[in-house]
Amino acid sequence: MKDQSNRNSSGVIAAVSAAVVAVSGGVAWLTLHSQNPPTPSPASQSLTQPGKPSTVQPGQEQSANVYWLKDNGKNLELAPQPVKIAAAQPNQVVEKAMQNLLAGPTEGAESTTIPKGTKLLGVKVNNDEVHVNLSEEFTSGGGSSSMMGRVGQVVYTATTANPTAKVYIEVNGKELDVLGGEGVELQQPLTRDQFKNNYPL
Repeated sequence: MKDQSNRNSSGVIAAVSAAVVAVSGGVAWLTLHSQNPPTPSPASQSLTQPGKPSTVQPGQEQSANVYWLKDNGKNLELAPQPVKIAAAQPNQVVEKAMQNLLAGPTEGAESTTIPKGTKLLGVKVNNDEVHVNLSEEFTSGGGSSSMMGRVGQVVYTATTANPTAKVYIEVNGKELDVLGGEGVELQQPLTRDQFKNNYPL
């Protein structure tokens, strides 16, 4: 009888010990996994790079000026038209302002001497330099006053973000030295002050 009770006690102790070991192992497993949460799989990670939003965020709208030609009764003058442009970088501001310029005036008495069909092939803003690459239509038609007018429009519009910047006008990727059939020479780079002093409208 005594042996039977000893065997029963031993069985109970073994069962309790096994339960304690099992519970301890479970607690250890839970502790380990709560300190190290599982990392997400690559498929669930965001592909958006920090600092490079794919779209322009609200509040990033900027003001720019597109320049048209206006007859003041004596001669032509460059007339700014303010436009709102959704852009974050200076390069985008200049590019969209130039696109508005090439699309032509939309209202009022302002005009343009930039030939229809002129396309913007590229814009590069680098510190105080702006490179504007236009299609060959830019060089067609018109006399010297027409040529001067279109150069002024490009120079002033291209410097809307930085009025003291130097502008390089290119056609099909090549710097433009002579414009039009009358051979108007361009001393590049051009600034607003240089244009005002050397190329009167």
